[in-house]
Amino acid sequence: MQIRNRLFGTNGVRGIFGRELEFDLITNLSYSLATFFKRGKILIGQDARLSSPIISRLVSSAVNSAGLDVWDAGIIPTPCLQFATKRYRYSGGIMITASHNPPQYNGIKPIASDGVELSREDELKVEKIYLKKKFSRTDGWGILYKEDNIINPYLDAVLTLVNSDKIRQRKFKVIMDLGNGVQGSVAPLLLRRLGCQVITINGELDGTFSARGSEPTLSNLNPLCEIVRDLDADFGVAYDGDGDRSIFCDEKGIAHPGDKTGALLVRFLLRSRHSGTEIVCPINTTMLVSLVANEENSKVLLTKVGSVEVSREMLARKSIIGLEENGGFMYGKMNEVRDGAMTTALVLDMLASSTTNESLSQMLSKLPKTFQYKSKFECDTIDIANKAVEMCLDYKNPLKTETIDGAKMWLDKDSWILVRPSGTEPILRMYAESVDESRLYSTVDEYTSVIENVLRQASP
Repeated sequence: MQIRNRLFGTNGVRGIFGRELEFDLITNLSYSLATFFKRGKILIGQDARLSSPIISRLVSSAVNSAGLDVWDAGIIPTPCLQFATKRYRYSGGIMITASHNPPQYNGIKPIASDGVELSREDELKVEKIYLKKKFSRTDGWGILYKEDNIINPYLDAVLTLVNSDKIRQRKFKVIMDLGNGVQGSVAPLLLRRLGCQVITINGELDGTFSARGSEPTLSNLNPLCEIVRDLDADFGVAYDGDGDRSIFCDEKGIAHPGDKTGALLVRFLLRSRHSGTEIVCPINTTMLVSLVANEENSKVLLTKVGSVEVSREMLARKSIIGLEENGGFMYGKMNEVRDGAMTTALVLDMLASSTTNESLSQMLSKLPKTFQYKSKFECDTIDIANKAVEMCLDYKNPLKTETIDGAKMWLDKDSWILVRPSGTEPILRMYAESVDESRLYSTVDEYTSVIENVLRQASP
């Protein structure tokens, strides 16, 4: 079921626990990371998946046996672990999570000392150590400690980056769908410290994500949207399994794609405090971001898909703002990483800054109008995935083609479609957008037929 030839995918090393992600791989990868980090202390955290405690113990034991000390942060959102890795000057961090993947999956996400996931170049260094099994040796062993001083310093840091007094004056009512994930231990605390009336659903930690699954999507947030409407809340927000992504619904109970809300935050930040700063986002991001950036005399830099690509480019270019289409928003003043709780605080800041008390739906209505589509296709091998991409490239004669990641075809200046192999699951992803809804769906139908034809020919 592997569609990548590398150990690392788009975000860390993932697989079904006990199958692709088996004990030898976990142990040898942990030795490889210890060899890569060389010395110092390593911070380890985990999400609430049923397999996470086992993997955490394996990783900690291997890193200890390589001579490095380990601080165990326990169950914690990924952005909090990244914050602490940077703030407390750890040599590195390791987050046990598969983020939005189904519960049978898990993964290992290494964090560099700057609080951001390892660069692609450093991933290759770790893979080289792993493949050659040239692990560091020691006559001693490291010690395992507990790290329990992360959440409050994290909350304090977020509060310094928004206008807390203005937010408290508004006394917002917010419905939070925690999705049985780890953000339940942080995001509600943050909003209560900001004077919000907070109502939570799916707040119980559950490694099977029994409420709605580990990924918030527009199709599974109907209960959240209904509660927002019924309780006359200012907005609703839903998080993924490890808490680094957030999807919002407005006060009318309408959920919006992550990059649409992200475009609104881009406009707010460019106008209020970061005029002219460059925006970094992947090639599958809505064109709304570019339109908003152009309005504010800012530029957009496109990267491959993946938070690593965006974060590392933000660091390289000293950019303050980055985002992904899946609800991952990055505010460099906090850290150049996705952060669901920080993003929620920024949405509150944006609403509180409105001199006319505009609602979230009113703000969103002022964005240019586009229509978006997203789907996926089961695809077992990288060869089949690449064949589908090639056939899409050869189909028709687009106005422009971009091949930063997969193939993005511009049918005209206001319509595009992108196909690319996933780096985390055995699937081929499709994204499309247009200002014309009928144009969007006719394009999607055509390219879906091309892909399905390739898959039919590849089936035994």
